[in-house]
Amino acid sequence: MNPEDLSAALLAVVRPLAEARRPGSTDGLTAADLPVERPKNRDHGDWASNAALKLAKLVGANPRELAGEIAEALAQAEGVESVDVAGPGFINITLDAATAGSLARTIVEAGAAYGTNESQRGNTINLEFVSANPTGPMHIGHTRWAALGDAMGRVLAASGATIVREFYINDAGVQMDRFGRSVLAAAKGEPTPEDGYPGSYIEDLAKRVLSEEPALLDLPAEEQLAVTRERAYALQLGDMQNSLVKFNVHFDVWFSERTLHAKPADGGPSLVDEAVDRLRAQGHVFDADGAVWVRTTDFGDDKDRVIRKSDGEYTYFAADAAYYLNKGDRGYAHKIYLLGADHHGYVHRLKALAGAAGDDPEKDIEVLIGQLVSINGARLSKRAGNIIELDDLRDWIGTDALRYSLARYPADSPLTLDPEILRKRTNDNPVFYVQYAHARTHNVARNALDSGVDRSEFAPELLTHETESALLGALQEFPRIVGFAAEVREPHRVARYLEELAGLYHRWYDNCRVIPLGDAPIEPVHRTRLWLNDATGQVLRNGLDLLGVSAPERM
Repeated sequence: MNPEDLSAALLAVVRPLAEARRPGSTDGLTAADLPVERPKNRDHGDWASNAALKLAKLVGANPRELAGEIAEALAQAEGVESVDVAGPGFINITLDAATAGSLARTIVEAGAAYGTNESQRGNTINLEFVSANPTGPMHIGHTRWAALGDAMGRVLAASGATIVREFYINDAGVQMDRFGRSVLAAAKGEPTPEDGYPGSYIEDLAKRVLSEEPALLDLPAEEQLAVTRERAYALQLGDMQNSLVKFNVHFDVWFSERTLHAKPADGGPSLVDEAVDRLRAQGHVFDADGAVWVRTTDFGDDKDRVIRKSDGEYTYFAADAAYYLNKGDRGYAHKIYLLGADHHGYVHRLKALAGAAGDDPEKDIEVLIGQLVSINGARLSKRAGNIIELDDLRDWIGTDALRYSLARYPADSPLTLDPEILRKRTNDNPVFYVQYAHARTHNVARNALDSGVDRSEFAPELLTHETESALLGALQEFPRIVGFAAEVREPHRVARYLEELAGLYHRWYDNCRVIPLGDAPIEPVHRTRLWLNDATGQVLRNGLDLLGVSAPERM
């Protein structure tokens, strides 16, 4: 019996009791309105409900009296061993051992699908994250957004959402010309331009550009810049993509900003041109001082925004508008932007843009701001000179430790990581602690096989040890944890759950043997415990995968 089944059983019990007191009082009431939770104290049973406290006032009943009636009726439900009332009307539920233990088989048979849920079914989401300028290497800030964004996409997909992970390539504007001039100066052996990009990576790009275009410096000056800019851009973008792949982060769409400004072959309007007309049609565009404005203050922005300047040039806000509208045109009703700490000003701006486009700013768009991250003892990149590179961090700390640690905290919390701890193979290192628990489940399974213990029998009623009850309770929670992490956009909840599960598994391992001692015979309890062992390994593996972290079978 899972939490949803128990909530349904509660509803079946509660409805007639409530209706007898006040007819119509349960109209519209669903099982989702009667959730059960794991009690903090295991002596209080497997599950707890505050249904009586929630409904007592509605039906004009004493909460504890109503709780007693609910408990008496619920105790008759199949799979329920006992129901007690505590305090002012809390209901504590204990399942019988066979019902609780049957979960182990359910998990093993479900495999990688266990933990998936339908809580986000019907949501079509565009998740944009990282979106770095293609003018230099990926840095420590991008690393955090990459780990968080990818894990967020994984929990959303596991919860039934239709999701696309998108990288917005900022490949238009003055920064691309600065980038091109910087690489061209390096190719000519000249100093970096005053407004150019420093770092030896520029010199490396210049050498690579010259290897692809050996006659570059023989071209006319304007053509030299154009060719250098485009070649260096393609190379740098390729480097960024390779860095992310090595970090186990994959994007479904790489969207070029240039697409927004490009004129179609028939000479028609660009997407940016169309964006102005579409916003005007919504009634939120006005003309003043020779410029075109969007009245974003109608939707909570601190000031109205210029979308086209008096000289006819579009502002960056125009590209934001065209891009937002384009996401909707591609079928994504909900848009999530994961932006860096220096983008706080974008929150009201983008929400106002959604409103001006005719969408619901409170429903159709989310702007999540990630805070800064630092690494104790990290050195600035030798190639870039002023940043800590993703590739250097990955080589130093390791993909698994880095990804797990960055996904282990909420996006809005500043974060300092200790690489000395993350490189240790001890329980002080959270990712090692969880991965070791997974590896231990495989070691137990291998030793069991060598000793003749297999899964040919399953007697869940034998899983009665207190550590088995606690472990089964945690395993039961996994789908709910995944669904909640997706709902609140907080993949760190999966990491914290895995650490709790690993601790419960280690305690179970210390108390319950899968392999009999000495020459003692193999009994049904040993084979049944192997199911529980393998179920735990499966959940640890599924959870680590949601964080983009590997689950080694040996350590």
